[in-house]
Amino acid sequence: MTSLIEAFEPEFMRRALAGGVLVAVLCALVGTWVVVRGMAFLGEAMAHGLLPGVALATILGLPVLAGGAISAAAMAVGVGMLQRRGRLSADTSIGLLFVASLSVGVIIVSASRSFATDATAILFGDVLAIGTGDLAVLAGAVIVAGALAFVFHRAFVALTLDPRQAELLGLRPRLAQVVLVGLVTIAVVAAYQAVGSLLVVGMLLGPAVAAGRWARRIPAIMLLAAAIGAACVVVGLVVSWHAGTAAGATIAAAAVAAAAVSGLARAAVDATRRVRGPRAAADAERRGRAPHPAADASVGAAASAAVPFESALMPSTEPSTGSEACRRADLNAVHSRAPLDPFDRPPAPHRRG
Repeated sequence: MTSLIEAFEPEFMRRALAGGVLVAVLCALVGTWVVVRGMAFLGEAMAHGLLPGVALATILGLPVLAGGAISAAAMAVGVGMLQRRGRLSADTSIGLLFVASLSVGVIIVSASRSFATDATAILFGDVLAIGTGDLAVLAGAVIVAGALAFVFHRAFVALTLDPRQAELLGLRPRLAQVVLVGLVTIAVVAAYQAVGSLLVVGMLLGPAVAAGRWARRIPAIMLLAAAIGAACVVVGLVVSWHAGTAAGATIAAAAVAAAAVSGLARAAVDATRRVRGPRAAADAERRGRAPHPAADASVGAAASAAVPFESALMPSTEPSTGSEACRRADLNAVHSRAPLDPFDRPPAPHRRG
């Protein structure tokens, strides 16, 4: 406990902690949808797309955040244009612009002979250099991202379930997709100061994946991901303080480690429950009585809750009438404006044989 308190005695460490927590909240709001929608590659491309704008802004003495925002926005517009007019798939468009933006950024950096230190900060972040102005920008980004996530929640859910039906229901899935890409841009631009353009995806994905193992509703996943991300920030800063490692990289490594630990813990809990179920039935049979119905119900509920949250949105490979009924029920809920969450659906029936 003393070592934990000692690490945050300097004022710059307290500012780093506050900035890291704000980044964790922002990445939890956006990262949950990045995982659900399978947009990790886009997030990675956005992070690398910052480099040309940030490099130019640094050389010209302009605001770095403005340069990064313009560069990331150009990346988003370019991906959309290549998909619509170039008839290219999403991953191909992202891959082309990903390499192009990274190449342009490296060319700009190499053209300046006094850019090595700033380039390192851009790529790997400098959370210990966060100032009061940076905290204000991060707080504003969290407010904007939270408001957009709240307003477009139903549209995001409908877009995830069935874009064509969402269009028929008047939920404007194209606008929702644009807003979602904008959220990713906001998160990447605002968070690169803390963990850098190369490591920001770790904060977007790690806490969200870790939280998804234990929660099924999107708001619950966001809250849990924010808590896990904040814990990773604390762990990363403390380890960095005592071990002398890079703070941003240590925070990102802690976020990825949290996802791995969460997956292992979830697998251990599921294995324990599967073992305990047959044992309880066998013990009850030996005692000459049947297991209590409530126990069976609790075991079934636990098994249902143990389904990873990513699978709730994956299309079923089996033409099952049950899954079709679930999809229609979800879309009817959107149409009736009832509370909707894609993780509320029961898992698709398993294939036998």
